[in-house]
Amino acid sequence: MATSHSMTNNLPQLNHPDGSPIRALVVDDEPSLSELMSMGLRMAGWSVAVAGDGPEAVKLAKEFRPDVLVLDVMLPGFDGVELLTRIRAFAPEVPALFLTAKDAVQDRILGLAAGGDDYVTKPFSMEEVLLRLHRLVQRSGVAAMDTAELVVGDLVLNIDTREVTRAGEELQLTATQFELLRYLMENPKRVVSKAQILDRVWDYDFGGQANIVELYISYLRKKVDATHPPMIHTVRGAGYVIKPAD
Repeated sequence: MATSHSMTNNLPQLNHPDGSPIRALVVDDEPSLSELMSMGLRMAGWSVAVAGDGPEAVKLAKEFRPDVLVLDVMLPGFDGVELLTRIRAFAPEVPALFLTAKDAVQDRILGLAAGGDDYVTKPFSMEEVLLRLHRLVQRSGVAAMDTAELVVGDLVLNIDTREVTRAGEELQLTATQFELLRYLMENPKRVVSKAQILDRVWDYDFGGQANIVELYISYLRKKVDATHPPMIHTVRGAGYVIKPAD
């Protein structure tokens, strides 16, 4: 797992409105993984608490009052799904990201059915975890509102007002087009695959309808790149990338 400063470069700093850091509770029984996760989150300016099992995590959650949870599905004491149920009993709004084994589709479905908001599969990059946690915290509304813009070149997307402009001209996007553009802009200059896009924009559609991605990319291009140099590019056999126009 990478923990370099590069992973935080494209993400605005998140804080509470009073300036205090966002609080994350990481629950995993692998100390090395918890340590790397904590290091990455602290580098992003977050406050982190760590627990190694279910009972310890419940106690810590009551004291620490986290803004977001990172939960391994498999835990000593009781599993991450049960842990989320117990924490939500006194913190019903706290968003949760589940860590699941690479091929354990059932774990993902269980976690999401239990009220989990997102998941990543092990092994994962710290960059991806940060991006997903960042999104969960922004959606939850606990962060200060002035961190809500994504900017790539002359393209600006405001997460709160849902306004999108290119070179100062407002673009009218549907809800799905907005989410697709947002995902691309959260990963500037990085190729994202059709599978990744399906996973993030179409809410865990395991059907693999890759043609819907092509369709919506074409819709976006007609709006974002219609009267300006192109920013959305196809990388043959790999996916799509958004980057400032040449």
